[in-house]
Amino acid sequence: MKLNHPTNFPKDFLWGGAVAACQIEGAYDVDGRGLSTSDIHPYQSNLDRAGISKKEGGGTLEEIIATSKDTDGYYPKRYGIDFYNTYPEDLKLLGKDGLGLKAFRTSISWSRIFPNGDEEQPNEKGLKFYDDLIDSIIENGMEPILTMSHYDIPLNIVIKYGGWANRKVIDLFVKYASVLLNRYHSKVSQWIVFNQINLVPTVNFGSLGLYDNQSDNMEELMYQAVHHQFVANALIKQMAPKIDTQLKIGTMVADNTYYPATCRPQDVILTLKKNRMQYYFTDVQFRGEYPEYAVRYFNDHDVTLKIEQGDLELIKDNTMDFLGISYYSSKIVDSDVNTIQPFDASQNPNLEPTPWEWRADPLGLYNSISQYWDRYQVPIMIAENGLGAIDTIEENGAIHDDYRIDYLNKHIQQIKESIKDGVKVIAYLSWAPIDIVSSSSAEMSKRYGYIYVDRDDFGNGSQKRLKKDSFYWYQKVIETNGDNV
Repeated sequence: MKLNHPTNFPKDFLWGGAVAACQIEGAYDVDGRGLSTSDIHPYQSNLDRAGISKKEGGGTLEEIIATSKDTDGYYPKRYGIDFYNTYPEDLKLLGKDGLGLKAFRTSISWSRIFPNGDEEQPNEKGLKFYDDLIDSIIENGMEPILTMSHYDIPLNIVIKYGGWANRKVIDLFVKYASVLLNRYHSKVSQWIVFNQINLVPTVNFGSLGLYDNQSDNMEELMYQAVHHQFVANALIKQMAPKIDTQLKIGTMVADNTYYPATCRPQDVILTLKKNRMQYYFTDVQFRGEYPEYAVRYFNDHDVTLKIEQGDLELIKDNTMDFLGISYYSSKIVDSDVNTIQPFDASQNPNLEPTPWEWRADPLGLYNSISQYWDRYQVPIMIAENGLGAIDTIEENGAIHDDYRIDYLNKHIQQIKESIKDGVKVIAYLSWAPIDIVSSSSAEMSKRYGYIYVDRDDFGNGSQKRLKKDSFYWYQKVIETNGDNV
C-alpha cells in the first residue's frame, strides 16, 4: 500500500499579515490611553543599523522617568502610521476587496485598556476602539489573531512595580487577559499571550519591563521575570475553556536555531547547548516542566528562581495549544568567539547581508519548523516573516520591490516543503503587510509592507498608501493557495 503525504497548503490555510499596536496605532494620548514602554523609544538619525544591540528604549529607572516627560525628542511609536484613525481604509486595502488576506494579526495595547496597568476597572473607550477594530477585521473577510502583550507594557508597571520581576504583575496581567477573553471570545478564537517570549535580554525592557541596573544579577532577574510570564500563560490557559471551549491559547518565540560554524566538535556542542537554551522557553510551555539542561545552566550561572508552591503543577497542567514562530534570518556559533550567553552568535559568511545585518536564509525556516515540529507535534503558525528594506518610489508612483518578492517566495517554498513532511502549519502571517515603525530601530525607512505608507522617519509625508509590486504578487499567492510559489 502506498502511503500518502500532503503536497500543498491545506485548503483552510490562513494567508495573512501581522502588525503590532505599538508600531502602527499611534494615538498614544487619546481616549485615556496611558504611556507604555513603546512610547519612550526615540528615533536616532545617526543610528548604526548593523549594530543595534537593544530593540527598544529603556535605560535606568531615572532615565525612563525623564524620557517619559520629554517633550522635545521624537518618539515614532507614539504616532505609528495613525492606524487608530485610518484602520477602516487600511483594512479594506488588506482584506477581501484588496490584498485578500485571510487573517490579520495585531495586538492589544495593554495601556489602552488599563492605562496604568493596575486600575480596578478597564478603560471603556479603549475597549470600544478594539470592538470596532475587530469588527472591521471580520467585515473585511479576515480572521483576527490577537496578541495580548507585544512590547507594550504600561509604563507605570515598570516604574511602580519593576515590571515582570514583580510577582504582583501576574495578577494584573491575568485580570487584563480576562477582560479581553470575556469580551472578545465569540469573535477571536486564537490568542498569542506574549510576543517572542524568548527574545531576552534583547528586549528586557519592552517584553519584561526591566530597567538597567535593576539588580546586581540581571540574568537571574530576567529568568525570574520569564518564570512569572510562564505562570501567567498557564493561568490564562486554565481560564480560557471556562469562558469558551473554542479558545486557543498559544505562545510565540523568535526563532534562533543556530548552525555550528564548522564541523569541529567544539562548535557542534556549543551550538547544541545554545539551541537547547532557546528550546527551554517552549519546553516549559509544551512539555510542562523545567528541563534538566536549563536547571544545570541556572546552577552554573548563579541563577536561583523563586518558584512558589503550585507553580510547577499549574504549568504542567496547562500547556499551550499552538506555537507561533517569527523568522527572519539565521546565525552561526563559533566556539572560539561565541559564548553560551543568549544571542551571542556570529554572522554566516555564506549569506548576503542587509543594511540591518539580517541575513536571509530560507532553508533556515525549513530547519526551524522541522525542529519544533519534531520536538512538540503541535500546530505551528508562522507569526512573522518578512524583509525589511529601503524602498524607492518611481516617478510614476510605482514601487518595484523584487527583492521582497524573492525573499518571501523562497521562504514560502520552504514552508511548503515542511508541510510535505507532515508538519501542521496553520498560518503564514507576513510581517508587516503595510509599512509600520520598525521595532528595533524606530525607523519608517525600514519597510516591510506590500503597501507603502508615505511617511518618513520624522513623521513627515502625505500619509498616502501606495501598492508595491509585492502587493499583486502576494494577492496571487493567496488566490492560488500557494500554487504559484
